Amino acid sequence: MPAKSEKQRRLMGAALAYKRGENDNASEEIKKVANSMTEEELEDFASKPNKKKSK
Repeated sequence: MPAKSEKQRRLMGAALAYKRGENDNASEEIKKVANSMTEEELEDFASKPNKKKSK
């Protein structure tokens, strides 16, 4: 389930980077999110939503 807003997507992306060890200078909020979710869940939320085309 992708994030519903750009702000959520950026937060999940930052948490994913922290979890992968790519960002050591993360805020407490980012650390909390990273520790509460799996890497797969963070990837899913950080992805951009696929917009379905109506026919």
